[in-house]
Parts: sequence; C-alpha cells; structure tokens
Amino acid sequence: MSAKTINHILTPEAIEFLKSLHLKFNSERQNLLQKRLEREKEFENGVLPNFLPKSKDILSDWKVASTPTDLEDRRVEITGPVERKMICNALNSGANVFMADFEDSLSPTWTNIIDGQINLYDAVRRTISFTSSKGKTYKLTDEKSLATLVVRPRGWHLNEIHFSVDDGEKNLEPISASLFDFGLYFFHNVHELLKRGSGPYFYLPKLENHLEARLWNNVFNYAQDKLNIKRGTIRATILIETILAAYEMEEILFELKEQTTAMSCETNKYKHHAHSKFYCVHA
Repeated sequence: MSAKTINHILTPEAIEFLKSLHLKFNSERQNLLQKRLEREKEFENGVLPNFLPKSKDILSDWKVASTPTDLEDRRVEITGPVERKMICNALNSGANVFMADFEDSLSPTWTNIIDGQINLYDAVRRTISFTSSKGKTYKLTDEKSLATLVVRPRGWHLNEIHFSVDDGEKNLEPISASLFDFGLYFFHNVHELLKRGSGPYFYLPKLENHLEARLWNNVFNYAQDKLNIKRGTIRATILIETILAAYEMEEILFELKEQTTAMSCETNKYKHHAHSKFYCVHA
C-alpha cells in the first residue's frame, strides 16, 4: 500500500468528515455497547429475552421506504471481501447484487481496509482492474449486466485502532469501525453513485436491538445532511444475525423505515449467537 493510495482516500476533507462522525456519535455508541454488557449479565443470571410492548408508533400506520430500481430483483446475491480481483469477478458474475464485505470475510488489517476503500472507489467509477501474477487481466465488462453494489461495514462493537480522534479533552479515542467503513465509502462515492443512477446501499450487521438501529438512522441522516444529500437516499438491508434482534424486528424496521428496504436472516450466525448467549439455559 503506497503513501499515494492512503492520501487518495484519507484526504483532509474525508478525515474531517470521519472526525465529525466520531464526535457526534461515539458517546451514544459506547452507551449502547455498555447496555450490551448489562444484558449479558442478566442472561447469565437466567433472564430471558422477550418481545417489547407495542408502542403507539409501532401500532400506527407506517411502511418502509420504497425500493430503488436496482435493488428490486435480489434473487441472486453473492458476497466476498473488498479485494480487487473479487470485486471484478463478483460484479461481472451475472448476480443481481454483490455485497462487498469489510466484515466477516476480510482480515481487518490497515492495508486491507484502505485498499478495500480504494477498490470500491474504482469499482463505483467502473475503472477497477486487476492483473494476476500470471499476467491475466480482470476488468468490468457490460455496464448493463453488472451486479448492484452493496457494502457491509463492520459492526458497532469493533474499533478501527489505526484511526484515532481527539475527544476535545486531549484524549485520543479509536473511531468506530462502522463509522470508518461507512464514512469513507459514503463520503467518496455518494455523488458518483447517484450520478450513475444507483445509490449508497449498505448491509447492517450484528444489530442487537432497535436502539442500535436508531443510531444507524441518526448517522445516515447526519451524513446526508453534511454532504447536502437528500435524507432517505441511503438504503440499508438489515441483517438478523442475533437472537436479540429477532425479538425487535418490527422496532428495528420502524427506526430505519425511511432508509431501509429489506431484512435478511443469517441463519448460521443467528444459531451461534443464540447458543453463545443461552448455552446454560435448560428446557
């Protein structure tokens, strides 16, 4: 990874945007992560999750946002890390959607994360290419047949330890990995995506409750306002990977109703999460 590559993505303007996201939202993120720990203690003491009482808002007449044209057909979706060759092959694959993954399928080294942002920058502009050690070149083919690009940032519980922000009291805090992945991709690509008739689309992983969804919604609104993008331009697909989120699916959809079009259940992670949380509970 060259210095030029880093400077191409971590521009002064992008850095300021990331800092603003951290200063605006990190305190609430930390509060929500603390609540996760408190619930963990409750579960260890035998408390079981339950559905929330239905509020007037949930019982009112509401619906989620309309589906963008390039997300209407999602019968075939594939996923893979934000690596250059993978992105070329995935977008050319004939699938409807490619989920470019900063999370489970990518080792989160600093090089991989920054290279991933560069790769997505080039993919959005259709300039991405890759030449293997054997001299084979990969590049995008027919524009009309390319898969729709959806990006999965890392979860709320993770930090990006290579990027710290002064909290205003001379304390350096690592930025949320979620905000780092989302922020850089959104900052550099939202205008180009819209110009090309698509949009900033995201998969949201590892949510555990509706308050964490509300935080994402607030982040989306702030980011759109900051870059003079109309609210509701972002579209999120919510991954149900935790048993706790399954108890609050309606509430999660409600919090993100202006910026979401779908939910998707990741069954293996869901089962693992249920077992890890309640392994000591006997029928």
